[in-house]
Amino acid sequence: MKLYQMKQSLFNIGEEIQDVNEKIAEKAASPDPKASGEIQELQKSADSLQVRYDALNKQVKEKEAEQSQKAKPEIDDDPKAKYNHGFAELVRNTIHKEAVGPEIYQALGDENTTGGNKFLPKTVSTDIITEPAVTNPLRDISVVSQIPNLEIPRLTFTLDDDGFIQDKETAKEIQAKGDTVAFGRNKFKVYVGVSETVLLGSDADLTAYVEQGLKNGVTQKEKNVSFSTGETEEPLKHMSFYSAGIKSVTGADLYEAITQAVADLDEAYRDNAQIVMAYKDYLTIIKTLANGSTTLYNAQPEAVLGKPVVFTDAATTPVVGDFAYSQYNYDINTIYDQDKDVKTGINQFVLTAWFDHVIKLNSAFRLAKVKAPKA
Repeated sequence: MKLYQMKQSLFNIGEEIQDVNEKIAEKAASPDPKASGEIQELQKSADSLQVRYDALNKQVKEKEAEQSQKAKPEIDDDPKAKYNHGFAELVRNTIHKEAVGPEIYQALGDENTTGGNKFLPKTVSTDIITEPAVTNPLRDISVVSQIPNLEIPRLTFTLDDDGFIQDKETAKEIQAKGDTVAFGRNKFKVYVGVSETVLLGSDADLTAYVEQGLKNGVTQKEKNVSFSTGETEEPLKHMSFYSAGIKSVTGADLYEAITQAVADLDEAYRDNAQIVMAYKDYLTIIKTLANGSTTLYNAQPEAVLGKPVVFTDAATTPVVGDFAYSQYNYDINTIYDQDKDVKTGINQFVLTAWFDHVIKLNSAFRLAKVKAPKA
């Protein structure tokens, strides 16, 4: 019998033991006089299952030890295999509520010996934050950092006087908000459902599956807060381009609104400006401008709108500006935990993280909106 089959059988027997013990507890609380005889039968069944469980569990451990010895030289020589094995053990131990040994953290690049093992190892945390699968296009044009209690100046550099700040909006904003930006710690959780089949699978498959889920969740959260259009809680409004108080520029149509928004930016921001918009809105612009011709459909978006264009369906209203003034910052103290959906039997590997998205200068951005038709 293969090891994964033995583990699956062990899991099934464990479930049976749990079911029988629950029935014993129910019968023990029953006033029915026949219950004592039924309890004896159930207890015999539980004892028999326990014997089977113990015997199979011993064989599983022996086979695991045997395979571990065979695989150890290969894992030691291959950094990727070592990482996969360490991460897979972290997930399995967490879900099974078993201790995660220091050797696992060391395999994942966490050399902390001070007892801080409640935190996701540094290399895992960084990998999850920097290599998403679900795409957030702002990652390519915004700043992404991982520094606890981060504070930075709103402007990258200053001179011996402030005479160079020609944009009055920028000067007013700095005067109103201060010349430094402090990043907060806003907690969120990502749940990755892990079935027993995946949990009992290979280290590489388990690692790839869980990491992919964590990366997707983190990246989706970034998009959600950056383009939130709903009723955002007051402390979180600063994260969304649509509720942070950014100036709107209107036009007769979307093309005019976008080009006017670019023109309305101060020159310092306009030079590095990019346009973030939904692809369907871009197609609407092309359809209007082409007027039956197919030439514009083959043109690069930058050639049509005059600035580099980044597409995401989350941008329900086009955002124009210098995205160097948009920054995501993560706290390094990421925590992992487990939960189980009793209805489906699916284990949940849970990541708790803290991050903030700050628009460092509202004056570096514009929202492009179409004028409402006159009544």
